[in-house]
Amino acid sequence: MCGILAIHGLDNPASQRAHAIAMSKRLRHRGPDWSGCFVGKDSILVHERLAIVGVDTGAQPLVSDTEDLALCVNGEIYNHVALRKSLKLPHKFKTHSDCEVLLYLYAEHDTDMCNMLDGMFSFALIDNSRTPSRIIAARDPIGITTLYQGWSSSQPGVVYFASELKALVDDCDKIISFPPGHVYDSATDKTTRYFNPTWWDTDSTKPVPTTKADLKLLRETLEDAVRKRLMSEVPYGVLLSGGLDSSLIASIAARETEKVALDLAKRRQRHTLVNGSSTPTHGPEEYPIASWPQLHSFSVGLPNSPDLLAARKAAAFLGTIHHEYTFTVQEGLDAIEDVIYHLETYDVTTCRASTPMYLLSRKIKAMGVKMVLSGEGSDEIFAGYLYFHAAPTPEDLHVECVKRVKNLHTSDCLRANKSTMAWGLEARVPFLDKAFLEVAMNIDPQEKTFGKKEFDEDGRPKMEKYILRKAFDCAPDGKPYLPDGILWRQKEQFSDGVGYSWIDGMKEHAEQVVSDDAFSKAAERWPVDTPDTKEAYMIREIFERLFPSEAAASTAVRWIPRSDWGCATDPSGRSVAIHEAAYEGPGEGVNGA
Repeated sequence: MCGILAIHGLDNPASQRAHAIAMSKRLRHRGPDWSGCFVGKDSILVHERLAIVGVDTGAQPLVSDTEDLALCVNGEIYNHVALRKSLKLPHKFKTHSDCEVLLYLYAEHDTDMCNMLDGMFSFALIDNSRTPSRIIAARDPIGITTLYQGWSSSQPGVVYFASELKALVDDCDKIISFPPGHVYDSATDKTTRYFNPTWWDTDSTKPVPTTKADLKLLRETLEDAVRKRLMSEVPYGVLLSGGLDSSLIASIAARETEKVALDLAKRRQRHTLVNGSSTPTHGPEEYPIASWPQLHSFSVGLPNSPDLLAARKAAAFLGTIHHEYTFTVQEGLDAIEDVIYHLETYDVTTCRASTPMYLLSRKIKAMGVKMVLSGEGSDEIFAGYLYFHAAPTPEDLHVECVKRVKNLHTSDCLRANKSTMAWGLEARVPFLDKAFLEVAMNIDPQEKTFGKKEFDEDGRPKMEKYILRKAFDCAPDGKPYLPDGILWRQKEQFSDGVGYSWIDGMKEHAEQVVSDDAFSKAAERWPVDTPDTKEAYMIREIFERLFPSEAAASTAVRWIPRSDWGCATDPSGRSVAIHEAAYEGPGEGVNGA
């Protein structure tokens, strides 16, 4: 991933070059490897690069062989090799970048190219062959990458795009989070949806899925999703919390890394016999994976937290080289303001979970790692949050799952992207693969329902994410994917799993810094999205100090628990009665975020 900035519709862009670069500097944490700038006849593109694929030649902005197209991309295009081969016309590629193919896809397919891309991406492309020039900007289907669009009332006709809010707040008085799965076209000044999967609509005209879960297909599609995300020319690792989702991703990645290591060893052996040298020759298309001989895994938590203990067990089983980091509640509290600055949101759940991830990402980057795999998305797809057990009907559960997947860009995708990219670390999320979503979101929601004391014919508990667990319960090669204690471990939200006292510590701190009098006037200060706890008040106050404009506040989305399902106001999983460590006493609800 990288940081991109685009400004279109300028009368004299050359005079704005220095200012655009100054705006983009606020994104440099995302791309510390190189900065580039392109000035067109009425536009500017600036790019802050994190080099992962095409390391030696892929600096951006990328310019076409005809010199009339310029492109900035934040993200990765996993099918770029196949897309190059699909081009009908001959084009002269200048780099090994996975993103350069977008220039020529645009030349042949216009905005229809967006549906051809398999990856996570936000991009801005300038077509200088037109007068005025044309800009198109698009964001990946689910919003794994971040993108904002802005306008300034003092510059009518000028449109801005940036990877983060902070690059736009001083120049724009209207800002939106650019919608995932959409493309903007300056030729029409319209933003249209290009991503229309079969599962997207949940209105009365669209029947609820009735397809039985194909466990083999589910397993193989997720394995494919992990495999394609190992495309890298730099060392990578996995985030391992010890929960089901991250452990499955780690298990698949460990298997794939082992295959690559064995294959390379065989190649070296053959090469030595033929040439007397142990170094085989291969190009980036033939071997796009760079890794240590063993997969490295990373976990974080308070000392002896549930996640650290479970991650240790999973890592030992998988044979990863495991790195375990601990933090104190005070260290987490000290980081809160920096976390909110990078997150650009005041959502309580997101801030709680992002703080440990932010601290861990700094440790990982210090080791020279630039890319990690992570397990976001599974809970939304498979109704994994514990509050889903209170869904009145399977139909209600399905609608909620679709809604949560659609809104991932406001919560878990935002957290995974910004808390890692704060340190120039890229997180890839296999569960949000387009092909995997097409399989998993079309499963009969009855198979995603769960209760507290239900068991299948094998004695396995019919717990949350049962079908995902069952899909990996028996490996074709007879080698288990995970130990039972991990495969059938109850859901822990990341903010809970790093140590229950982390959330409790945030609440206690908020009680100390927010007075009763100030909290009683919360609705007067913030009539929209009024904080309902002192913790929420504290987070909102920090956000307002960092981003004081109404335009900035309008981009934040606060997750509201399902009160109509009997959910408690606290988003912790422990507020759910079904949780093994549920809060006791009055107010116990069925919520979990």
